[in-house]
Amino acid sequence: MEVTLIAVVGVASIVAVAAFSQRLGLAAPLSLVVVGIALSFVPGVPVVEVEPEWVLAGVLPPLLYSSAVSMPAQDFRRDIKAITGLAVLLVAVSTLGAGWLVHLLLPQIGWPAAFALGAVVSPTDAVAATSVGRKLGLPSRLLTLLEGEGLVNDASALVLLRSAVAAMAGAVSLWGVAGKFLFSVVVAVAVGLVVGLVNVHVRALLNDTVLNTAISFVVPFVAYVPAEEFDASGVLAVVVCGVVTGHQSPRLLRAQDRIGEAMNWRTLAFLLESTIFLLMGLGLKTLLDQVHAHENGLGTGRVLLYGLAVTGLVIVVRMVFVVPLVAMVRRDARRAAEAKPRVELWQERLATFDLAERFGPRKKRHIERRVNRAGGDIAFRLSETLGWQGGVVLAWSGMRGAITVAAAQTLPEDTPYREQLILIAFVVAVTTLLLQGLSLPAVIRAVKIPGDDPQRLRTEYGELMTELFDAADEDLDAVTADGSVDPAVVDRVRADSMIRPAPTDAERPAPDPADLAEGRAAYLRLRIRVLTAEREALLAARARGTYSSRALSGVQHVLDLEEARFQQLGDRFEE
Repeated sequence: MEVTLIAVVGVASIVAVAAFSQRLGLAAPLSLVVVGIALSFVPGVPVVEVEPEWVLAGVLPPLLYSSAVSMPAQDFRRDIKAITGLAVLLVAVSTLGAGWLVHLLLPQIGWPAAFALGAVVSPTDAVAATSVGRKLGLPSRLLTLLEGEGLVNDASALVLLRSAVAAMAGAVSLWGVAGKFLFSVVVAVAVGLVVGLVNVHVRALLNDTVLNTAISFVVPFVAYVPAEEFDASGVLAVVVCGVVTGHQSPRLLRAQDRIGEAMNWRTLAFLLESTIFLLMGLGLKTLLDQVHAHENGLGTGRVLLYGLAVTGLVIVVRMVFVVPLVAMVRRDARRAAEAKPRVELWQERLATFDLAERFGPRKKRHIERRVNRAGGDIAFRLSETLGWQGGVVLAWSGMRGAITVAAAQTLPEDTPYREQLILIAFVVAVTTLLLQGLSLPAVIRAVKIPGDDPQRLRTEYGELMTELFDAADEDLDAVTADGSVDPAVVDRVRADSMIRPAPTDAERPAPDPADLAEGRAAYLRLRIRVLTAEREALLAARARGTYSSRALSGVQHVLDLEEARFQQLGDRFEE
């Protein structure tokens, strides 16, 4: 009964704090941490202790999967260099820097334990940054960088943490760490790809939204567990699985299944994220008591100061690292401008010459896809730049989160000054979360970073919708030509699909197909067929890479709603 009461009160508190935060314009994680810290000092509030392995192996995989499914694979690919720099190289630099400082402050703990703490405080948590950024209209590319970093850097940090913990028990060479990291990445990517592809193909066989969503809840663990058994990064396997699933779902899964799944996953992710941030705050009083009980000559005040020193270091390291990162992105933009004439020349040749004379259909499609994708990548780098304003926001978005605290609690029990090290990690997480999280809106307003160009988005949206209308129009023309459907039904579908109406005979009667059962069935079948043609056109446009992800996702959302509605009508009619 007590556990049930705690769960009910916890969920009600999370919802209340989140609703109140929306009114104040704050990110809910920030408010939940503050509320949790305040409650931890209230007498009578029960101490809720969660094993760190439950957080890392039970909560982290579904959270990462939920974010990865909604991450556009096209954007992830285009910014893979920058994301790798933030999620791998910056994590390694932060680990080395923080480990050096911790060893300088606490030389008695040894280098392995110092680097273990450095790995713990190195990964950032993008939840607060992206929630603030979306409200204030940050450009899509900057949000992609933050989300991509948050998806991958946990894997890098946990691999480095494992290596540091292993070094506590024995000798570990630098080449051994590098080899283990490479092995972990390769195996995790392979496992994630296989599980992601199997996932969408198996779920495509189901015709039930509830069953589909139920399977999706176990998919993150299906990717996580085998990768961990192979001694690879289960976290990275989950991310790859999520990206593959999100990319393949529009092609293989029904619209109503994806809509239902997305809503359920948003609810689950909200509850999981909010719970770990609330528990993070609730753990402060217990952690202070543990440090006080095991001072070993190192008082709480000194530990807090050490935590603030490590916080300052990781903030400065990120700021310094972002400078060459932004320079690299701008260099890529200059190279894209130089390559643009060559790619445009190839596109002209594709439009002028008949490739079918020299290549087979498959090779022809491959060449066209590569050239069009190169053109789309160039347009992306030239239109969605990352200037100094974006660099400032990126540098100030290095908040740590509850995963940092959970990872710190996985340090072996015999680690010297273990309680103090956990408190240092807690100070880094809370200080960056509150200091940077609360001031991030002011920083965004101060630098006046421009958001996505609304006119360009409207233009892209209109052009993409025109492509879909043309595909539907062509499909309806084929239906009209073969005479398999009543012309009145075709005209009604053409009008209801917002497609340019074709000339019709004014004297021909146009009865409402809904009045007749046979006409209604033909109407539903034809509407679904038209929507399928439009979806194929959308997927073809996505493969070419000529439209931004925002335009593609906006059109896909509209198409999903329409398709789900008619799929449900079709299912009911068949019953």
